[in-house]
Amino acid sequence: MGSGQRQHSAEAEQDFSNIDRAGLLAALAGILPASALLAEREDLKPYECDGLSAYRELPVAVALPENEAQVVAVIKACHAAGVPIVARGAGTGLSGGALPHVNGVVLSLAKMKKIVRIDPVACVAVVQPGVRNLAISEAAAAHGLYYAPDPSSQIACTIGGNVAENSGGVHCLKYGLTVHNVLRARVVLVDGEIIELGNHGPDAPGYDLLALFIGSEGLLGIVTEVTVKLCPKPQTAQCIMASFDDVMKAGEAVAAVIAAGIIPAGLEMMDKPATAAVEPFVKAGYDLNAEAILLCESDGTPDEVAEEIARMSAVLQGSGATEIRVSTSEAERLKFWAGRKAAFPAAGRISADYYCMDGTIPRKRLGEMLTAITGMEKKYGLRCINVFHAGDGNLHPLILYDANIPGELVRTEAFGAEILKLSVDLGGTITGEHGVGYEKINSMCDQFASDELGVFHAVKAAFDPPGLLNPGKAIPTLHRCAEFGRMHVHGGQVKFPELERL
Repeated sequence: MGSGQRQHSAEAEQDFSNIDRAGLLAALAGILPASALLAEREDLKPYECDGLSAYRELPVAVALPENEAQVVAVIKACHAAGVPIVARGAGTGLSGGALPHVNGVVLSLAKMKKIVRIDPVACVAVVQPGVRNLAISEAAAAHGLYYAPDPSSQIACTIGGNVAENSGGVHCLKYGLTVHNVLRARVVLVDGEIIELGNHGPDAPGYDLLALFIGSEGLLGIVTEVTVKLCPKPQTAQCIMASFDDVMKAGEAVAAVIAAGIIPAGLEMMDKPATAAVEPFVKAGYDLNAEAILLCESDGTPDEVAEEIARMSAVLQGSGATEIRVSTSEAERLKFWAGRKAAFPAAGRISADYYCMDGTIPRKRLGEMLTAITGMEKKYGLRCINVFHAGDGNLHPLILYDANIPGELVRTEAFGAEILKLSVDLGGTITGEHGVGYEKINSMCDQFASDELGVFHAVKAAFDPPGLLNPGKAIPTLHRCAEFGRMHVHGGQVKFPELERL
């Protein structure tokens, strides 16, 4: 697999090669029914990667517990044997966070999919980690409620994975990320101890360990139950599709909307290559002549929506929009959003492979980033289509490549790393909602200095002293930073030896 087959257990101080596989499988077989323990190659293959398919590895085994007691027993068995544990939900993650460890166990929470209860008075739902994101809203709909965070993969992704990655979505500008919509989590630590973080009220005493845990990518513990907030379903919603003949104008319009004191329910941006890829797939009615389009949604009461749509339309027109269309029905509004949410599968129709990046920059610099990406396309000889959670500056460039062509994956990795480095240089971060995982671990060295990385490792060690939970992900060692020529040096040059050898 070329450079895609990197050694993901790069930490020199951790060596899991001497595990007793036969003893481990025997211990797990004593905990789980035969149907819930996979160890044959053909059974392990579906678990070799998550949504980032460029990197693959087979684990020793896959455990599929059906309840918390089995989760605890599996974790205790792995802890006793010194075996790495990689938690997995639906496998829709895009940063390699669920990439298996070659000497470890994948702990799948897919069978724990019970909605424990919905409390329409308190506006909360208590669910197991394998419950699909959209299933929460479907179950709460009878009470006029829904769960606000809506990743594009919401029909498949699970709430446990959402908690691990602090997932967002097209409506998180107004309603917040996962961290803003979770009240409580029940967590199993590496030694099998169960703790509860947060509570059912709006606040909890002491340190905010719940916020620390959400987005920790399976490095600190494994969630077995989550309490989420539910929101009243808005009475109505409308969406504006605004066209621009220049990506810089579109980026400036995003900043102008927020500067006007408007917080839309959603504010998304797609460039011309993205709309060209999506329109034949979804037939959303996008303006294919525009260099970029914005989708701006308002929700609330009919009067609130009418007023906000009028205000946003005026701002967009003043920012240079060449055309403004407002959805006239619920079906048309959903069609606008269906196109945006189908951007990833649409990319799969026009390219053998795609590599989805995830960085965040200040809103006012969106146009600058898009212009830079155009230059990078020429530099690396690859196409890129761009969809952004523009309202909060979260980028999702989709680099199109063919893994079967020698050198293309290497150029793709370099292309993505340059986007992330520029995100940092523009005042942003290397991830917004997809997590660091395996994909961005080297880019962490662009953003954080050695003392900062040291603090991250200290937090990890406090929760997971033996380092068994998702090792080799998210937090690089200084050795790894040096190995890949990515030491955090202000004004330094990022080197790609693999690229130079092409």
